[in-house]
Amino acid sequence: MAGPGGGGIVGAMSTDKLTAEEIAALGLADWRPLQSKLHARFRTGDFAAGLNLVDAIGAAAEEMNHHPDLDLRYTHLEVTLFSHDVGAKTQRDVDLARRISELAADLGIPAEPAALTLVEPGLDTWDAAEVLPFWRAVYGVPAGERDEVIDPQSFLPTIWFQDTDRHETPRQRWHFDVWVPLDAAQDRIDAAVAAGGVVVDESEAPSFVVLADPQGNRVCICTHSGR
Repeated sequence: MAGPGGGGIVGAMSTDKLTAEEIAALGLADWRPLQSKLHARFRTGDFAAGLNLVDAIGAAAEEMNHHPDLDLRYTHLEVTLFSHDVGAKTQRDVDLARRISELAADLGIPAEPAALTLVEPGLDTWDAAEVLPFWRAVYGVPAGERDEVIDPQSFLPTIWFQDTDRHETPRQRWHFDVWVPLDAAQDRIDAAVAAGGVVVDESEAPSFVVLADPQGNRVCICTHSGR
């Protein structure tokens, strides 16, 4: 393996999957592997500086033919790297991460790795297969190979399921407010019901409708109407 500042893992192909431990050993000070992706946050300080960094990253991404996900806010820019064709982190992500760090340093923009946070809800269930279609329908995302609910656009947090013994429906300790456009709400509700869910309360519709999956876990489909 290369040390800090080195090129990458010796003998690694650009499409080889890299573990979090392998990437951590490469000395990418600005970056952290979280779940299956590589993340960094750069403290831009203002929108104009963020746009300058975005422009520089865009040019580098085109040159390297590998493209990150960018989330620009007024005070910071979050960058996520992932090799979608492989479904994992690869040497391409490492190479682009190094380049992005160089661009940020040239612009005098520091990284804030300690500020990185990723929320992943988990749901205890005795039968993940029974509730999985419902939660995919509520999210409006397609089925995938993994037994999780994953938004392919990475806007929504992944839902994972943890094994537990069968039990009576408990008082729910969390629920989702899933916000959708008003003209999409009914289709989303219909899909969730078709996937095994039930409508629990629609007295506040179309502002929000409360649904439950086959095991009684609840979610609200929310719109802007009446807010």
